[in-house]
Amino acid sequence: MSLKEILPGRLGFGTAPLGNMFRAIPEEDALATVEAAWDQGIRFYDTAPVYGAGLAEERLGKVLSGKPRDSYVLSSKVGRVILDEPETDVPDLGEKGGLFQHGNPNKVLHEWTAEATERSIEGSLKRLGVDRLDIVWVHDIAQDIYGDAWVGKFEEARTGAFRVLDRLRDEGVIKAWGLGVNRTEPIELTLALDEPRPDGFLLAGRYTLLDHEHALGRLLPMAQERNVDMVVGGPYSSGVLAGGTHFEYQQAPPEIVERVGRLTALAGRHGVSIKAAALQFSLAHPAAAAVIPGASRPSRVAEDTAALNEAVPAAFWADLRESGLVAADAPLPV
Repeated sequence: MSLKEILPGRLGFGTAPLGNMFRAIPEEDALATVEAAWDQGIRFYDTAPVYGAGLAEERLGKVLSGKPRDSYVLSSKVGRVILDEPETDVPDLGEKGGLFQHGNPNKVLHEWTAEATERSIEGSLKRLGVDRLDIVWVHDIAQDIYGDAWVGKFEEARTGAFRVLDRLRDEGVIKAWGLGVNRTEPIELTLALDEPRPDGFLLAGRYTLLDHEHALGRLLPMAQERNVDMVVGGPYSSGVLAGGTHFEYQQAPPEIVERVGRLTALAGRHGVSIKAAALQFSLAHPAAAAVIPGASRPSRVAEDTAALNEAVPAAFWADLRESGLVAADAPLPV
């Protein structure tokens, strides 16, 4: 079954901010944001154990566990097992030391074996308070902190997580599986395999107004040839396209700030919000099944819904192309 057949709409809700990414979010704000997404009609929710060492799943579950389970689609990820013991040696960078330093104190184990995959799913179900996941993504095999060692981790996932998830899908326990990554190479490797075969993938930050050329060149043609859909994660490029200061989970460099300024100015001349430009661009590719921006307050969810439905004039897309701010072969909304 394709992702487009499974997903209930083109706008989903990403929960990384609920894991206290970059900053601590009050519990009441986090829960109110999930309720706002529900009230806006969003019925696709994506989360992961690593988001705050289980915190995002716990917060999402406090709301969704009270909703009819058949009324929404839920995805989480494997590759990170949250242990009951606290982390005692936190690095300066990476998931615990940087992005989610304000999350739960639990130790996070990076592992993609069959046994770890099953443990990860069990932990997610417990934290979410639900009886099943619809989609499971194999999470971040190719992080920069692994260097060239990511190829070995891919092999661990191929013989472990991939086979477990393929079996769970064939048994009807889950509806679909794929990779959830912010690099294109592991997806390309996976698509080249004869078996097991994923149903789709979640590509974070690699199909945005600021970064899409590499995906267009190789990955997306492969995906279309194999009828594999894409969920676009991080459409605001870590926030810099939505008024924030982060790009690629770090402070945006001057060249990115300058490019965002040009994009914002062009949008302003056409009376278009930059959020509308970002979301609608990411969804214009025929392989895109949905986009999942994150939010940390209810008002942001309303902005995302409005941006998706905003009428953007054709002249804006034409000027965007002529300005060279998007690739010449990037599909644009019609």
